[in-house]
Amino acid sequence: MATRVRSFAKINLGLAVGPPRPDGFHALSTIYQTIGLHDFVTVSARQAAEMRITLTANHRGVPRTENGDAEKNTAWRMVSAALTRMGVTAEVHLDIDKRLPVQGGLGAGSANAVAALMGLERELGVALPGAERLRLAAEIGSDVPLFLLGGTVLGIGRGEEVYPLPDLGVAPCVVATPGVGVSTKQAFADLDARYPSAGSVAPSLTSSVENARITKLSCASAAVWACNGIAGNANGTAPHSSGTTPTVSPEHGFGISPSGEQFEGGLAENPLLALVRTGIENDFEEVVFSQHPFLRSTKRELLGSSSSQALYAALSGSGSALFGLYFSQAAAREAQQRVEHSGTRALLTEMLDRQTYFDTMFAE
Repeated sequence: MATRVRSFAKINLGLAVGPPRPDGFHALSTIYQTIGLHDFVTVSARQAAEMRITLTANHRGVPRTENGDAEKNTAWRMVSAALTRMGVTAEVHLDIDKRLPVQGGLGAGSANAVAALMGLERELGVALPGAERLRLAAEIGSDVPLFLLGGTVLGIGRGEEVYPLPDLGVAPCVVATPGVGVSTKQAFADLDARYPSAGSVAPSLTSSVENARITKLSCASAAVWACNGIAGNANGTAPHSSGTTPTVSPEHGFGISPSGEQFEGGLAENPLLALVRTGIENDFEEVVFSQHPFLRSTKRELLGSSSSQALYAALSGSGSALFGLYFSQAAAREAQQRVEHSGTRALLTEMLDRQTYFDTMFAE
C-alpha cells in the first residue's frame, strides 16, 4: 500500500543575501514560513535484493524516469541517499502530483524531497535519527532542512542551517504565480554581476554592508521574539508567550486594523506585525524585478491600498512567485481578485504553523 504525503510550500519573510563564499555559495539570512499550498508525493517501497528507484510526475518540467533524468530530481536523490544511510536495499516508486509552480521560489522541489523521505520511512518502517535527517537534507539542497521543521524557521549559512522559531500564527495569504520561471542560480549570478567588487563605490551590496544586513535581519527576528518573552522547549519547538498560537479572525486579523489601530491584544501578542515593522526585505527583488518588470506590478496589486492593504507583500525566494499576507480573509480575497484581474493566477491559502504542518502531512 502506497503512502501519500502533502509536500507543503514555503515563503520567505525577508531574505538578506551576502557575497559569495569561498565554496561558491552565498551567505544569507531568512525567515522561512510554511503555507498551506502543496504538491502530493506518493511513495511505494519494499525491501528487495537490488535498489531500484523510479519516478513519475504529471508535469513535464519535473525530472523523471521516462525522460532519463530522474537522478536530477531532489526527491529521487533524497530517497537514494536515505536508503544508503539506512543500510537498506529496496524498490521504490515515487509519483509527484505537481500543484506548485516549478522555479517559483516556493521550495517545491525541496519540499518534495522531504515528503519522499517521510513516505519512504513509513513504507519501510525505518526512521533515520533527527540529526542524521538534517545532515542528509543539507546535502540534498540549501532549503531542504526547513521542511523537516515546518512552521516559522530561521535559516542562515546558505539557508541549510535552520532553527525553529515560535510560530507567527495563521494569517491569510495570497500567492501570485506568474507564468515564468526564475532560475535561483541565475538570480544569484545577476546579483553578483551587479556588484562585482566589494570595493566598488557606493553599492548597497558590498561584502561588509551585506554581511551587516544579514546580521540585521537575524537580530531583528531575534528581537521580535525576545521582546515577546518567548522561550524554547527542549523538543525544539517554542510556545507563544500566552501559551497559544496567535490566530486570525475574519474581521480583525491579528487584532490590529489596517490603519494600525489595535483591537484586543497588543503588539506583544502579534510577532508577525512586529517582524514586518522591522523593515524586512528580499534582496532578490532588485535584480528579479529588473529582469521581469511585471512582477513589480504584481507586488503592487498584492499590496493594495486602504481597507484591503496587505500586512506584507514580497517576492518568495528568488521568485517568480510573490505573496501577500493580510489582516482578514476579506482583504485576501480582494487581493486575489485584483491579481487575477490583471491576468496572473493567484491562490488563496494561509500560513501553516508547525503543529498543523505535521498533523496534516500524511494524506490518508
